[in-house]
Amino acid sequence: MVNAPRQLSLNAFIYPSGHHEAAWRHPDSRPDRIYDVTYYQEIGRTAEAAKLDAVFFADGPALRTDVRHNAAPGLEPITLLTAIASATTHLGLIATASTTYYEPYNLARLFSSLDHISGGRAGWNIVTTGTDVAAANFGLDRHPDHRERYARAREFVDAVVALWDSWEDDAIVLDRAAGIYADADKIHPIDFVGEYLRVRGPFNSARTPQGRPVLVQAGASNEGRAFAGRYAEAIFTAHQRLSDAQAFYADIKAKAAEYGRDAEQVRILPGISPFIADTESAARRLEREFNELTVPEYGLKQLESITGTSLRGYALDEVVPVEVFAGAGDVTDNARSRLQVVAGIVERERPTLRGLLHRLAGARGHRVIAGTPEQIADTIEEWFTHGAADGFNVMPPWYPGGLEVFTSTVVPILQERGLFRTEYSGTTLRDHFGLARPASRFAPEPVSVG
Repeated sequence: MVNAPRQLSLNAFIYPSGHHEAAWRHPDSRPDRIYDVTYYQEIGRTAEAAKLDAVFFADGPALRTDVRHNAAPGLEPITLLTAIASATTHLGLIATASTTYYEPYNLARLFSSLDHISGGRAGWNIVTTGTDVAAANFGLDRHPDHRERYARAREFVDAVVALWDSWEDDAIVLDRAAGIYADADKIHPIDFVGEYLRVRGPFNSARTPQGRPVLVQAGASNEGRAFAGRYAEAIFTAHQRLSDAQAFYADIKAKAAEYGRDAEQVRILPGISPFIADTESAARRLEREFNELTVPEYGLKQLESITGTSLRGYALDEVVPVEVFAGAGDVTDNARSRLQVVAGIVERERPTLRGLLHRLAGARGHRVIAGTPEQIADTIEEWFTHGAADGFNVMPPWYPGGLEVFTSTVVPILQERGLFRTEYSGTTLRDHFGLARPASRFAPEPVSVG
C-alpha cells in the first residue's frame, strides 16, 4: 500500500474585525456586524467552500480589550459555533475554554453537545487563562499562579476526558421490545479525586461522534509545552522565524513521544497573518495602510499585556534597547513564550518603539507576511516541508475580505501543488486533521484470537 501524501491543515482563526489591531477602522472591515450571527455563518461558509479544516475562536472570561480604541469580541464562542454548525456540514469548530474558570462537568457538557449537534466537528482549545482581571469576575481574591493553574489544568483535562469516555460506544441498546434503552453496565462513574477537583460521574450524555472532541492547546511556555506533549492533539503557536518554529516542532513531537504518544497524531499549527496583493509592493502598501491606522496608546497596552514590560518611558521614534528584554529565554527553554517572540524581534531588527508596535499590531506576535499569493504559498510550503509546521492557523488582517482573498488566491495554489485537499475526505474534525478516533478507556480490551 502506498501512503497518501502528507496534507496541510488550515484553520481560519476568527477575530471579529480582523487580526490587525486597527482593522475595525479600515473601510473594508465590518465592526458593525460583530454581534450578528449571520456574519459568522457567512465566514464559516467561506472557510468550508475552500475546504479548510476548521474555524477557531479565542476567548477569555474578562474584558481585556481597550474598547476605547478597538472593537471588543464579546459573543460566547461555543454558542456561536453551534450557530455556525447549522450553516455548514464539514467545517471543524474549535473554541477556547478555561480550565481555571469552568468546572469539568459543565464544560464537558458544552463541548459534548457541540460535537453531537455538529456531527463530530468540535475541538476544545485548552487554556488556563493568563490574565489577573478574570479572578474578580468569579468572586476570587487572586488569579492562581502559573504552576497552580497548570496543576489544576492537568486534573481538569483528565476528569473531562474520563467523563466523555464514561459511556462505552455501544452503551445505547435501544431495544424497544424489551424496554431497554441503554446497558447500565456500560456507563461508568469516573470517581475522579485530585488535589483541586473531585468529579464522580458518570456523564449524562452518550459518547460523541468523534469519541471525544479534539484537544487543542496554545501555551508554549515550559509548562505549556509539557502539557501539550501529554494531552494536545493540535497545537497553536507563534513564531517569527523558520528555525524557531523547527526547534519548537521538534521539541513538542519529542515530548509527545516521551509520554508514549504517536507524534504523528499531534498537529502543530503556527499562526500566519497574510497581507496579499498582486505584487509584493502593493501588499506592503496595504500593510502600511493598516499600520497608519493604529493608535499608539492601544499598542502600548497590548505590548504590556503580552510581555509584562512597559515601554512608556521611551519616545515612539527611539530605538528599543535590547536589554529591556534581557532574560526572555529561547524557544526551547522559555517560561513566557510570547515575551521571547517580542525579544527576538527587538534583538534582530532593532526597531523603534513605533516600529515594534507596528510589528505587533498585525497579529500580536504571530508571523505577519506581505506578498503575492505565490509568495504566501511559498512560505507555507517551506515551513510545512522543512519540519516547522503541520499546517497553519490563518489569521486574516481584516474580516471578511482578508479570508476571502486568502481562500480565493492562496488556497488554489496549495491545491495545485498537491499540498491541500480539493475535497473533504471525511466529515469530522478528526478526519480533517488525520487523527484517530480514541477508544473509551472503559471499553473492554479486545480478545486476541489464536
